[in-house]
Amino acid sequence: MEYIVSARKYRPTTFDTVVGQAALTTTLKNAVKSGKLAHAYLFCGPRGVGKTTCARIFAKAINCQNPTADGEACNECESCQSFNEQRSLNIFELDAASNNSVEHIKTLMEQTRIPPQLGRYKVFIIDEVHMLSTAAFNAFLKTLEEPPAHVIFILATTEKHKILPTILSRCQIYDFERMTVNGTINHLKSVAEKEGISYEEEALAVIAEKADGGMRDALSIFDQAASFCQGNITYQKVIEDLNVLDSENYFNIIDLSINNKVSDIMVLLNSVINKGFDGGLLIQGLAKHVRNVMMAKDPQTLPLLEVSDQQRERYQEQAKKADTRFLYQALRLMNQCDINYRQSSNKRLLVELTLIEIAQITQPDDGVSAGRSPKRLKSLFKNLIQQAQPKTAAPQVAAAKPVASPITPKETGITPSKPATKLNGIGFSWGNLRNNGKGGGKMHPIPGAFDSRDTKHLEDMSFSQEDLELQWLSMCNRIPEKDSSLMGIASRMKNMNPIITDFPNIEVTVDNDLIKQDLEKIIKGVNKTLQVYLRNSKITLEIVVSDKPEKVKILTRREQFEEMSKENPAVEALRQVFDLDLV
Repeated sequence: MEYIVSARKYRPTTFDTVVGQAALTTTLKNAVKSGKLAHAYLFCGPRGVGKTTCARIFAKAINCQNPTADGEACNECESCQSFNEQRSLNIFELDAASNNSVEHIKTLMEQTRIPPQLGRYKVFIIDEVHMLSTAAFNAFLKTLEEPPAHVIFILATTEKHKILPTILSRCQIYDFERMTVNGTINHLKSVAEKEGISYEEEALAVIAEKADGGMRDALSIFDQAASFCQGNITYQKVIEDLNVLDSENYFNIIDLSINNKVSDIMVLLNSVINKGFDGGLLIQGLAKHVRNVMMAKDPQTLPLLEVSDQQRERYQEQAKKADTRFLYQALRLMNQCDINYRQSSNKRLLVELTLIEIAQITQPDDGVSAGRSPKRLKSLFKNLIQQAQPKTAAPQVAAAKPVASPITPKETGITPSKPATKLNGIGFSWGNLRNNGKGGGKMHPIPGAFDSRDTKHLEDMSFSQEDLELQWLSMCNRIPEKDSSLMGIASRMKNMNPIITDFPNIEVTVDNDLIKQDLEKIIKGVNKTLQVYLRNSKITLEIVVSDKPEKVKILTRREQFEEMSKENPAVEALRQVFDLDLV
């Protein structure tokens, strides 16, 4: 016996057997019962949702000689029998994907002139109508606008936006819906029971999700799974056959993240990657999972979950344990990872960092801002790294001078009276990098463009030309962060070279008076910042316009010859003797 795939074997033959399109099939049945038929219909929607199937059922019902009371075809009259046996002369199907030229449409239009030999109407079903060329659409337009009384057109397409507006305005438009997961599962159950195949509902749910709203795709995947499982469709065999990541991994990652178990998450990620799954797909699946958990927190959004009943219960259980803030932050991190994944040169590291940051979101508040923008260091490092800061303490507290650090005394709980830990310049100072560790960390810059601290109690410390250049460059980098309108002058200042003339006086040379005027507008802030960061309250800043040599005019060849003639008259005499002209 010939094997027929489920998508063809269980293709609906009546309106009542069409899955997931109740509103449309009811409208079409009512049109058949009342006899109020339009001359053109447009069926549009995703692939595999029943557009062509409904077009065939509708065409058969239109020509049925004895339709039922609810608008279905009788399947007994000659018209229905000829349609079922694929010998009907009243119903024509055209695949516009391969027959999209003007000649094909003209041939079709010639057939509309011949009245039906059996039944009331000639029905023309044009599939993938958006593939018609513009010339073919124009050739079709006139007939579509004023067709013969015995002709009905049924157009089907997956891309309605590609059809000319003049065509759309002449059709009754029916938008088909995507299949829901529950609707697909129920239909697969009925097919499995008819085929005598045992199944697990979770396995059918995986197939339904994989089909992405298309019933034809779902039946094709069902046949594949049934063949692999040999008549017993189980969850484990389906995810193995379809190479789908087990949803148990997503539940485990979220549970581990809530409990801050980063190490366990890294082990789980490694096992997933070793099975051949891509890290980007893991992030996408985890984002979808977290979205479902968020929907499960509110009974009002619970119906938005397109999962099986068993999965819905698991989502509700995890939603009780997960805080809404955690879920929202995790979604933001995964969305950013998904955006950067394709451009990343180390994709696995990007995924690992994202999962680590997700696991830190629920970490107890020990002065740490979780997520991508930690505002303070972890408590693990908080008492290890302390950088030197400008010494602003009063002279009477000379024995205990506070040191600058990205962590303020208020944040760390370190009192100014305690001596700071010295780690030989460990930290973020550019001076360490430039001097290979020389100079400790005393010049560490802190955020801000111009320092507003009091300079009265600054010690008059010495500084080198190299220290001056370092703090000048650091200040130029911070200026745009404070005021974006100063970006231009900050960029020019990077090219300036401040020089210590008579210590601690500093001189800056600029190219012209305009730049000098711009710099003078912020000179007070610049001077004060240098005083703070170089720890010398006596620093003064002077702006000098450079004395450029007078520009030398470039002479033309004639002018050069005239100059030569003035200096050496023999050149002019030579020109006259030979009667030469300068060209």
